[in-house]
Amino acid sequence: MPSHDSHDQEVDSPDGTRLVVRRTGSGDPVILVHGSGGGLHSWAGVAELLADDHELWLPARRGYGPSDVPPAVKSFKDEVTDLVAVAEAAYASSGRRVHLVGASYGATLALHAASTEPTRFRSLALFEPPLFAAGSELVPLLDRYRAAFDRDDAVAMAAVLNEVTRVPAEVVRAFAAAAGDREPDPAEARRSAVGWLHDLEALATDSTDVARWSSIGLPTLLMQGADTWEPMPSAMDALAAAIPRLRRVVWAGQSHFVTATAPALVADALRGFFTEVDG
Repeated sequence: MPSHDSHDQEVDSPDGTRLVVRRTGSGDPVILVHGSGGGLHSWAGVAELLADDHELWLPARRGYGPSDVPPAVKSFKDEVTDLVAVAEAAYASSGRRVHLVGASYGATLALHAASTEPTRFRSLALFEPPLFAAGSELVPLLDRYRAAFDRDDAVAMAAVLNEVTRVPAEVVRAFAAAAGDREPDPAEARRSAVGWLHDLEALATDSTDVARWSSIGLPTLLMQGADTWEPMPSAMDALAAAIPRLRRVVWAGQSHFVTATAPALVADALRGFFTEVDG
């Protein structure tokens, strides 16, 4: 596999938040938005496979180093403003509107952006936005997470996140077994914890109303793994019914981690979708 040069640049959001964006490849611009716990590295495998004919813009979302931590409680409105700033930078560089791609929380953010700023983007691609994880029912979980964060209790933070994401106990046990005795890097673990805290802030003030996305008129690709646990499949059924110009791909034998475990599947689906949009 060829290796493509990449470099990091800064993009300033209108409120002064400094965003760090990794750029790689050349061609039509694509923004790849990471999920909770991610960062500049999250889309690396997919980006490498698309870089021959696309320029990939991979922002570290606000709250995730090396981008700035939000100055106050974070909202999706703040992050849409951030994505618009990145889209404007990509347009200034290429003269072309971007394809917008999001995974997990990043897909929920992409829905917000496509709904409120549709003229900024050429298309929308989503991988398993957790539309069930939102609203007032998350407030007590956010409070518990913040308390665990303040005392740097990694076990308690992980327990809260398992409740938010509804990961089955057997999947949690499998991850623990795979990790074995390996200790996470303390700096990386803290960076992820900070990001999760602010993502939970935004989710707790969001809505589980899927019908609102019916206003999205962009060509849309919905990707999911057939083995992802409920309520994700039901949420994706509702989303597929809501968005009018949507095509759906479901991968057998894959789950919520396919962007890392099978990046070629994702890259091939995106490349084909972009070709259809531009054809």
